[in-house]
Amino acid sequence: IRLQPNASSDRVDGLYVHGEAARIKVHVTAVPEKGKANKSLLKLLSKFLECSISRLVLIKGQTDRNKTILITGDADTAIEVLNNWFAKECEKG
Repeated sequence: IRLQPNASSDRVDGLYVHGEAARIKVHVTAVPEKGKANKSLLKLLSKFLECSISRLVLIKGQTDRNKTILITGDADTAIEVLNNWFAKECEKG
C-alpha cells in the first residue's frame, strides 16, 4: 500500500509504480498522528476487501507511507476483490 494521509476523502485510488514495485494507492482523511492514519487505512481496506478489520494486520511501515498488510484467515473474497480491481486498473493502462 502507498498511503496518502490528510487527503480530501477516503478512497482506493489506483496504482503507485516506483521502479519495478507497484503498490495500491490509498488516501485517507486522517492525520498521521498516533496511528490515526493507519487505523483509517485498515478500516477502509476492510470495507474495500469485504473482510473484517480484525483480519488485517499492518506488518511493515507503521511510520512510512509504504505499508505491507497481512490478510489473515480465509482470504478468498479479498483475493477475488483484488483480482477484479487489478484487472480494471490494468485496462486503464
